Amino acid sequence: MMPVALVTGAGRGIGAATARLLASRGWHLVLFDRCADDPALPYPLATEAELAAVAADCGADAGAGGVATVVGDVRRQEALDHAVAVARQRFGGLDAAVAAAGAMAGGTEAWNTSEQTWETVLAVNLEGVWRLARAAVPALLAGGDPRRGRFVAVASAGGNVGLPLLAAYSAAKHGVVGLVRSMAAELGPHQVTANVVAPGSTATPMLDATAAIYHLEGASEFAQHHLLPRLLAPEQPAAMVAWLCSEEAGGVTGAVLAVDAGMTAR
Repeated sequence: MMPVALVTGAGRGIGAATARLLASRGWHLVLFDRCADDPALPYPLATEAELAAVAADCGADAGAGGVATVVGDVRRQEALDHAVAVARQRFGGLDAAVAAAGAMAGGTEAWNTSEQTWETVLAVNLEGVWRLARAAVPALLAGGDPRRGRFVAVASAGGNVGLPLLAAYSAAKHGVVGLVRSMAAELGPHQVTANVVAPGSTATPMLDATAAIYHLEGASEFAQHHLLPRLLAPEQPAAMVAWLCSEEAGGVTGAVLAVDAGMTAR
């Protein structure tokens, strides 16, 4: 049987790149995205058209039937429960869950962060990962013996260092690291792995919004913080995510793997 993955934040960015890469390696996919803007976030989010385009790239237009899309919010447990149900009903189970949905907002010191910014950024970036775990882990544990379940969360270099004017985002990403490492300890006896990928500055609309927070001329200025003097392409952290979903990565769990062009190596 073909392996099955659920990817949140699949409408664009690292989530979309992960979906395309997994599809190229023969995975069936459930692609999940909010596909609506959020008034608490200072930039437009992915659209249903973008999610449909990713699904088409993954083979949805080829008639193979290996791709399903679900529009929903990672802050809503029922939406993620439904996505897992789609995976089980349409494809027979779930082998990997990828938490790639993320949100960026900030611009003030930690003590001046608004309630709305704090609640939204924590809910999407941290609570959304926990809610995916609540929905997906029972399905991962239902796999045959030996199990090969995978849980992968996309955090950030900001989960390893402090980011000025982005305290809510950095706190959320630090929380993802602690959450997933705890899950690794709990899931290890069941032969299910849990890992974190921590990207550096990646060329996505969210990075453009971050550049605006710092009043930069453009996102390319973030490359100065990398040892490799360029921004990452979404496909680069996606390659690590896809590898962690593979059978070859079965010996890796509880890891925080940096794909950050050397940002945190200084």
